[in-house]
Amino acid sequence: MRTRNLQASVESGYTQRFEFGGEMMKKRSTTAVVVLLTLIMTFMEMSALPAALFCNVKIEDINPIYITLMLNFLFAFAICWMCKKIFIKDWWFGLQFKGILSGLKKYGLPAVIATVIVTIAFCIGLTPFDNKPTIWRVVVEGIVYYIGVGIMEELYLRGLLQNIIEKWFGERKNATLYAILIASVLFGLGHIFGALGQPIVTVIAKTVWATALGVYFGAVYVVSKNLWVPIILHLTINLCGIPFCFSTSNQYPAIALITCLVSYVLLAIYGVYIIRKNH
Repeated sequence: MRTRNLQASVESGYTQRFEFGGEMMKKRSTTAVVVLLTLIMTFMEMSALPAALFCNVKIEDINPIYITLMLNFLFAFAICWMCKKIFIKDWWFGLQFKGILSGLKKYGLPAVIATVIVTIAFCIGLTPFDNKPTIWRVVVEGIVYYIGVGIMEELYLRGLLQNIIEKWFGERKNATLYAILIASVLFGLGHIFGALGQPIVTVIAKTVWATALGVYFGAVYVVSKNLWVPIILHLTINLCGIPFCFSTSNQYPAIALITCLVSYVLLAIYGVYIIRKNH
């Protein structure tokens, strides 16, 4: 009898170790896919590859690079969707429709106010407007493109990167806040490439305010538990760039630089506040 009990105990131990080992392998493979997918999507956004190799479509006065970038977004979305369906079926992005309106009502007003203030600053700084764009350019470069940017960047920066960093921290105190800060700093550094050719003051300012915006978006994502909320707020804030469609200048006016910096740092402070309050 004792021999049977001992044998059953040994078999149970083997089974538990096997199940634990299988679970660990599954977690490691998921982590590897998430990290690789994050790197791929980051590279695709920054390089415009592979679309840049074959896409050079000219429509009205729309800069062809915007068409190329939007096509690349579609490629990236397709890759992300396939990975979710095949390799990371259990990965949580938070792309549910429930909770969108409540999240926007609770945390979106500061973003709307900041967008209005910054847009006014751009209008003042770029006046007098010396360009008359077609409606197609305004819609594509000023709205549709930023819809793609909002979805793309929130998918891989918040939905993938921020979540995986938080998992790495495990049960440590302030793990969520650390994950938000790290993802936001990387978000800010990524904007350096888009600001190349601008004065050094502009490059530094864009890096700082992009980091600040990352804190705000990351915090809203965590407290709303819905990725659509920061996606919509990201799009909303980017709409302040529409005045550039009516100007031949690609330089940031001083008044806009200062306004963006102050407004977005305040959004970051608000983001830290709501994280502290809810966690």
